[in-house]
Amino acid sequence: MWLKSVAPRDMTIEWRMMTTTYDPSNPSYFDEADFRQELTRVYDICHGCRVCVGLCPSFPSLFDAIDAKDGDVGGLSKQEQDKVVDECFGCKMCYVKCPYVPPHEWELDFPRLMLRAKAIKVHQGELSVKQKLTDQALARTDLVGGLSVTFSNLANKAIGNRESAARKAMEKSVGISQHRLLPPYAKVRFTTWFKNRLRPFIKDREAKVSVFPTCFIEYMDPGVGKDLVGVYEHNHVECSLPEGVKCCGAPWLHQGNVEQFKAQARKNVDALIKEVKMGKDIVVSQPTCAYVIKKDYPQYLATQNSKEVSAHTYDASEFLIKMHKGGGGIELDFEGDLVGEVTYHAACHLQAQNVGLKGRDLIKLTGAKVNVVSKCSGIDGTWGYRSENYEASKKLAGQLASRIQKTKYEMLAGECLLANTAITEETDEKVFHPIEILARAYGLKRE
Repeated sequence: MWLKSVAPRDMTIEWRMMTTTYDPSNPSYFDEADFRQELTRVYDICHGCRVCVGLCPSFPSLFDAIDAKDGDVGGLSKQEQDKVVDECFGCKMCYVKCPYVPPHEWELDFPRLMLRAKAIKVHQGELSVKQKLTDQALARTDLVGGLSVTFSNLANKAIGNRESAARKAMEKSVGISQHRLLPPYAKVRFTTWFKNRLRPFIKDREAKVSVFPTCFIEYMDPGVGKDLVGVYEHNHVECSLPEGVKCCGAPWLHQGNVEQFKAQARKNVDALIKEVKMGKDIVVSQPTCAYVIKKDYPQYLATQNSKEVSAHTYDASEFLIKMHKGGGGIELDFEGDLVGEVTYHAACHLQAQNVGLKGRDLIKLTGAKVNVVSKCSGIDGTWGYRSENYEASKKLAGQLASRIQKTKYEMLAGECLLANTAITEETDEKVFHPIEILARAYGLKRE
């Protein structure tokens, strides 16, 4: 339990830790009474701090509810507590901003507490039929992606028109907003292209990497993956693909389905550890997927293999900047199309990795001026695709677009392909991955 020493409201509230449960293997993890006690502890500390009030809807709702009860956090109803959970879209920016995260004695981890709330709801069977259908539709990315690539002409025609009968039916049946811009599916999967291409000889090899093909690149935008491979090979890095990997499992985790997530994570770790044992690092071009492999796999699996895979996993831009600063260097002769000024979106799940804005640094190497905009797009995995969250998500994306439009740029950039789609929905402008900008600067042509 947690013991609270209460001082006057203008003084610091002191907490003395007796136990805390963010560990999904802990027997108390799914105990609702234990969870509610922890929720009350965290809500009280957040109410006294308020640093995160402008980050998302959760915190204003929390503070308003507590203020309405004259500061009595223990007086919140279950519905008032759960409203905060429902409004959390998992951007993790509160963890980045919070002064009380571990190793602080108060050990706050608000995002993991929200994940625990959703996991308990799933564990206790509290989801409606509609919620379960939405979860399945959004989490089975490999099944949906594989079918949609096979029938890409039909799939793209169905999802491309947001006023179509197909989109309206999709919202009614599986809860994916008909108004949300959905990225089109490719005609050929990234892994198919990679296996069928002519493999170049890598002269003066600097490193070997295994490219984790995220769902977005595998099924929707393989061009980013092609540019990644091209840029890496241009810099004397040998690329391969891990055998047997699937979606990182983020959709299962973010909706609270811990067991499905762990099953997915185990399969991927089993595949990725083989690559690591062969002396390869794992490269991931999507921040959410990189975060999951780096942070969530060790947390939920707690195995040596998951920790070793985590230690050898890099964001795509992060790995190249590491090469650049580590003495091996990367090629700085740019003979292709250069851009003078770029506005770069600092994705939430990239910031949560705490590795710095390496995509920005990569673009700067081409000689471009880079303006940084940091604001959540309101997508965050699958949260923004759900019909019940669309209006709140669009409001956040609109605020991001407003910030972007106040900058000067010739091109927009960002690592998160989900956020990039939301930006495109608001601005009608294409957003490029930093790797794509580097490929253009090198003058590389896609096969």
